Amino acid sequence: MKEEKCIVLDFLPNGYPDRRHPEPIAQAIGRNFTLLELAPKEEINLKPEEEVYVGEGTRDKIRTVKGVLDPGKLTNYSRNLLREIVERIVKEDEQKFVYFFNSAGTITPRMHKLELLPGIGKKHVQDILAERKKKPFENFGDIDKRVKLYPGALTAVVKRILEELHGSEKYQIFVPMKGRRTRERRY
Repeated sequence: MKEEKCIVLDFLPNGYPDRRHPEPIAQAIGRNFTLLELAPKEEINLKPEEEVYVGEGTRDKIRTVKGVLDPGKLTNYSRNLLREIVERIVKEDEQKFVYFFNSAGTITPRMHKLELLPGIGKKHVQDILAERKKKPFENFGDIDKRVKLYPGALTAVVKRILEELHGSEKYQIFVPMKGRRTRERRY
């Protein structure tokens, strides 16, 4: 899934210090949670938290998308800002993640997709399924009010996305799988 817009995590106007031929570089995360390395156009200075267009056609600030960024290569500043930006993206697209709670099914006969979220076990899954059968969830507040989750629906989703970004999870539910092209979300 190609990214259209990214949010800058860090901008290095002189590039990486260990590179022989430094060029300005931005580390960014797309709205579909792909970590990217961007090269800005000449004379463009980017700011952390700034949204930039990286899709097809004319780009106003980005010369090229250099590629997918390995999470281990994030600068300290990017790493510290990542959680805040992921949470912001999730809040701005809340309905997509609430849809996950309303529609997620099983992965295997013994495991439900909801169990992949931190803090959600089999008992919580049963509670969520019972509540969504009565009436679909409307937002994160509705989920938290009707099902007692710790640490809460929003926090569970954000934690899961961060775990997937760092590549420590067998199943990817929110972040595109590395090395495979995905046409659509699997939930």
